[in-house]
Amino acid sequence: MKKTATRLADGRELLYYDLRDDVVRETVDTRSLGPRRLPDSAGELRHDALLGDCVAIASHRQARTHHPPADACPLCPSRPGRPTEIPAADYDVVVFENRFPSFAGDTGRCEVVCFTPDHDASFAGLSPDRAALVLAVWTDRTAELAHLPAVRQVFCFENRGREIGVTLAHPHGQIYGYPFVTPRTARMLERAAAHREHTGGRNLFDDTVERERADGRRVVLDTAHWTAFVPYAAHWPYEVHLYPRRRVPDLLALDDAARTEFPQVYLELLRRFDRIFAGQEEGAAGGPTPYVSGWHQAPFRHAARGEFALHLEIFTVRRTAGKLKFLAGSESGMSVFVNDVPPEAAARRLREAASA
Repeated sequence: MKKTATRLADGRELLYYDLRDDVVRETVDTRSLGPRRLPDSAGELRHDALLGDCVAIASHRQARTHHPPADACPLCPSRPGRPTEIPAADYDVVVFENRFPSFAGDTGRCEVVCFTPDHDASFAGLSPDRAALVLAVWTDRTAELAHLPAVRQVFCFENRGREIGVTLAHPHGQIYGYPFVTPRTARMLERAAAHREHTGGRNLFDDTVERERADGRRVVLDTAHWTAFVPYAAHWPYEVHLYPRRRVPDLLALDDAARTEFPQVYLELLRRFDRIFAGQEEGAAGGPTPYVSGWHQAPFRHAARGEFALHLEIFTVRRTAGKLKFLAGSESGMSVFVNDVPPEAAARRLREAASA
């Protein structure tokens, strides 16, 4: 992997990640953007006294690009007369600072990851080499953001599909460097500490994975280095958690064997998600399955960091062909989920959707 750093017209950092070492990157952003001003584009963090969490107030995001036509996509390579966020005419994988960040400066960092220059592609359609490059990029960015004083935790994720709320169709993901430990991770660490105390030192994540493997009904894939399963109390209609067989706190600690096997495992999972609704209802909304996929990593500089287990969670809001799972009163108002699809049935359907 070759990494080349440059700057966009407004001073934001952009990084090219190439599979070939002989690629030369000398392009310049020719747009007239003007320098980015902080804290104007950094937003504001406000603490919720009742719940104890933080909310980012980021009014500048109202101006972000919203469903542009394909010929005006800001994530495609630049063309003569049509400069984009990526000055080069082609690329493998690119990372750049978000122009409309939720967090920036003293409140963290937000980055965009473009997986491919092909506007009509998807992560599921990447080659194993390109998927391995993306994994290397996620790892590199986690390592780099760990050095920023404002960043406590890194979340690498992809939102796909209008149903999820994506405003740019080009295949891309994001990386958030949070200035705090997220509520979801804090809750996991609390549960892990309680489990350790009640079981004489056992690890909650290890026990969860082993319980699923022993039961087997919710296991979707079980390979030499990875286990994927629908959780026993899944919140979403189709939800899969992917764990390396050897517990590690973050992407930096993955061994070579797990890295080598990851592209085949992850691409297979994504392709199964695209197949689960195929042909269910004539005339129903089809197309690729909308999903959210993200890496859960241990926070930096945390006393219980070693107890956390790196894992990836992927879920879709589609509960059947043409029908979505909306977060209504119970979910949105009280954070109590009601799932219409039994986890065992979801796992069975995902196993049936295996590649031939």
